[in-house]
Amino acid sequence: MKVAPPREKLLTPAEVAAMFRVDPKTVTRWAKAGKLSSIRTLGGHRRYREAEIEALLKQSSVTAG
Repeated sequence: MKVAPPREKLLTPAEVAAMFRVDPKTVTRWAKAGKLSSIRTLGGHRRYREAEIEALLKQSSVTAG
C-alpha cells in the first residue's frame, strides 16, 4: 500500500507579505528576481512554500539581529 506524501502548505503573496511586513507586490518582485521560488496555480497565481518562507524569515532575523 502506497502512502501519499504529506502536502506542503502553500502561501499566497498576501500571506508572505504579512510575514515580512511588505506589500504583496514586493513579494511578486522578489519572485521575479529569483529571491523566492514560487509555484504557479492553474489560474496563473503565485504560491510560495511555507517551509522556504519560514527559513528565509529565520535567516533574515539572524542577519538583522
